Amino acid sequence: MSSPADFVTTEEITKRRILAIDDEEANLLLLETLLQREGYTDIHFLDDPMKAMDQFIDLEPDLVLLDLMMPDMDGYQLLESFRRHTSPEVFLPVLVLTADTTVQARRRALSLGAKDLVVKPFDVIEVGLRIANLLETQILYERLRS
Repeated sequence: MSSPADFVTTEEITKRRILAIDDEEANLLLLETLLQREGYTDIHFLDDPMKAMDQFIDLEPDLVLLDLMMPDMDGYQLLESFRRHTSPEVFLPVLVLTADTTVQARRRALSLGAKDLVVKPFDVIEVGLRIANLLETQILYERLRS
C-alpha cells in the first residue's frame, strides 16, 4: 500500500521558494552551494536582517533558513515577525541554523515557531535532508487542506 509521501516528487520539493537569512556571507555561500547541488532553483539570500521582513513579504517563501545571532535584529525577532505576518492556516517551515548550542536557544527558537534547528557547524547532507523533509511536510499539509 502506498502512502501520501510516495506521491511527493523531488521536482515538487526542489521548485519551492527558499529564503536564507544570515549575516555571514560564508554561511550564505555554503547554503547556496548546498541548495544548488540538491537542485533547488528558487533560492534567495539575504545578509541584512533589517531587510528580512520586506524580503519575506515580497517573496512569500515556502521555507526560511534563519540564523539566530545577527546584529541589529536577531533571528528571534524575525521569528516573531514571521509568525505575525503568516496566517495560522499556513504551514511555514523555518529551519534555524545557529552556533548557539544552549538548551535555552533551542527552546526559545522552537517556541517562537521554528520547525527545526541545526547547530553550526552543520553537516551539509543532514541539512539538505532536513530541508527536503520540511518541504515535503509542507506539500502534504497543503494537500490535506485542499
